[in-house]
Amino acid sequence: MNKINHLFQSNQDRKLLSLYFCAGSPTLENTGDVIKAMQAGGIDMVEVGIPFSDPLADGPVIQSAGTTALHNGMTLCHLFEQLRAIKDEVHIPLLLMGYLNVIMHYGVARFCESCAECGISGFIIPDLPFKDYLNDVKPLADRYDLRVIMMITPETSEERIRMIDNNTDGFIYMVSSASVTGAQQDFNATKVDYFKRIDDMHLRNPRMIGFGISNHQTLQLAQTYSSGAIIGSKLVSLLNETKDPAEAVEQLKQALMPSKQ
Repeated sequence: MNKINHLFQSNQDRKLLSLYFCAGSPTLENTGDVIKAMQAGGIDMVEVGIPFSDPLADGPVIQSAGTTALHNGMTLCHLFEQLRAIKDEVHIPLLLMGYLNVIMHYGVARFCESCAECGISGFIIPDLPFKDYLNDVKPLADRYDLRVIMMITPETSEERIRMIDNNTDGFIYMVSSASVTGAQQDFNATKVDYFKRIDDMHLRNPRMIGFGISNHQTLQLAQTYSSGAIIGSKLVSLLNETKDPAEAVEQLKQALMPSKQ
């Protein structure tokens, strides 16, 4: 069974936590150390970002990490080498997250084959048109038992959400807002209404909420209306500050704990 499916099926009564970081930042060769630190810290799933020169959906923190990674010399080929080296040491689901241009340049079929060889369970391509997903990407992903995770936002129509739910597997990535990534102190009533609306649709796939989660308040709201939360910018900032993956994960976990009165 695909590790993503197994994770959700075996943890239906527990809220999950997935973390994102950009491969190659803050240093070129820390990819394996970051992933293993997350696994040791009890993180359920990891999204490994593929750096790109024009990341439209990313806020300043992740954009800066991507720029650093590219300057450090990170490439998709080198990332696959790093992932291949730790394949036998990692048992949690790993996803790659990157933009279509990079993956098309590498070759979609070759990309899927490399993912399977390196122990990747699925991937997220934020700018992948749904029609292209159905016609070109899904058949290749299915061949290698990979899950293609699609995103929805508050502006996504119910018709499109149903279409995504009916034609994907693994989980649906609920973007908390239509803006770019970045930490937030709290979610306003409009975002909570969005969470409730999607929850009331009773979709087939589990959902994870990402973008803006950085503290206990935002984490708790995300976990209330989904299977769990995805955190990126907060961790990327901590990785830059501490230069120590294990310490960064520990500080993040502390930041997510309830504040003492």
